[in-house]
Amino acid sequence: MGKPTGFMEYARELPSDRAARLRILDWNEFHDHMPDGKLRQQGARCMDCGVPFCQNGCPVNNIIPEWNDLIYKDQWKAAIERLWKTNNFPEFTGRVCPAPCEGSCVLGINEPPVTIKNIEQSIIDHAWASGWVVPRPPAVRTGKKVAVIGSGPAGLAAADQLNKAGHLVTVYERADRIGGLLMYGIPNMKLDKRQIVDRRVKLMEQEGVAIVTGVHVGLEVNVHNLLRQFDAMILCCGATKPRDVLGADRKPVAGRKLNGVHFAMEFLHANTRSLLDSELADGKYISAKGKNVIVIGGGDTGTDCIGTSMRHGCRSLVNFELLTQPPATRAPENPWPQWPRIYRVDYGHEEVRAVFGQDPRQYSILTKEFLGDDKGNVRAVKTVQVQWTGTNGKIAMTEVPGSQREWPAELVLLAMGFLGPEETLAQQFGLQTDERSNFKAEYGKFATSVEGVFAAGDCRRGQSLVVWAINEGRGAARECDRYLMGATTLP
Repeated sequence: MGKPTGFMEYARELPSDRAARLRILDWNEFHDHMPDGKLRQQGARCMDCGVPFCQNGCPVNNIIPEWNDLIYKDQWKAAIERLWKTNNFPEFTGRVCPAPCEGSCVLGINEPPVTIKNIEQSIIDHAWASGWVVPRPPAVRTGKKVAVIGSGPAGLAAADQLNKAGHLVTVYERADRIGGLLMYGIPNMKLDKRQIVDRRVKLMEQEGVAIVTGVHVGLEVNVHNLLRQFDAMILCCGATKPRDVLGADRKPVAGRKLNGVHFAMEFLHANTRSLLDSELADGKYISAKGKNVIVIGGGDTGTDCIGTSMRHGCRSLVNFELLTQPPATRAPENPWPQWPRIYRVDYGHEEVRAVFGQDPRQYSILTKEFLGDDKGNVRAVKTVQVQWTGTNGKIAMTEVPGSQREWPAELVLLAMGFLGPEETLAQQFGLQTDERSNFKAEYGKFATSVEGVFAAGDCRRGQSLVVWAINEGRGAARECDRYLMGATTLP
């Protein structure tokens, strides 16, 4: 694959990002593009490793060595055709996926891995720029009608695949714009809405997918009435119940209802909507301007809250993480080809470092109480340091005596993950759910306990990655097609 000696001749190299102090002045994507010659060198680093573990590490099983080889040979059109065989939306995953494929790269055992994610994004961006991405409506329609509830990556992938099979697909979205978390959960500087998301949605409409926005199925539309209009239905409504800050009694900590304490998605959704509607001129968003901001919870959502707050012009920013700081390199219990659980500096952390001179993260911190002023606004967060101990795989958290501290804050953002889908659809349908309240549907079959109703994505598996949502949407579409037709040719 690639150049046999490429991994010895070329070092791992990524495109440069725009300078942190400059990029926080706008909402544009912050990654620059790499010249084709440099990309060919990066493709040449792909080894003839025998067993491409990268494909197993990739949830959609991208045929990575083949398109790396094609890029090295300057065969871009063949590369995009190979990429489309497994991934409906490489322009999304190439931007927001954490790249588990790179964690499984064989070269990554003792060298920096191949830049798989960047090559993937470059292939699809090249295809759009070259005019190769054009509407491809199905030649024959089956007459079967399918409703897809939710327009996140799982819903869009399911709709795209079922449309390719010739079915008449209608996507229902409760928000005013299509895309789910792609539209309102991921900020614009990571995934441009007009240039990237809207472009793909428009293409799907040109291929025959019907899209209905502003309709909350389960509240404004009864699911039984809707199912009577369709031959099958796929639920892709996400895991939208956010995890709250709870005390030892499993109730929200004191001060939780103070003004200025928000779930992350309230903050991110309102910001992107206002940005798209008016470039933030309407003021219909939660502003961090001039405020001391605390983000509770790490991960991508926490980082996105950091990056958004920095663009608002916050006064200070601190990020609380309950666990200890990860190691700089793989720990013995985290061997290749597992995803490397190591210390990373993401774009938001870089921006805080550039402006405030230090990393925003504080580890092993437990939130005990939110403190308010006499007007009901949050003014500080009371915390305690914790210590993690354990043996034989069991760990326990204990508070460190005398480590209490108050942190000033006029805005607190809770980014601690999600618990499951809203109960409305499950209640109306009488769907069986698992112990985590997700819709019960076996992976690989995706059929719920209701005839003709399938489930995919976060509402079935729990909070996960965009690339896993695409995997599930494709799988549910395949099984839905089998249900409708008796057999399927969908991958």
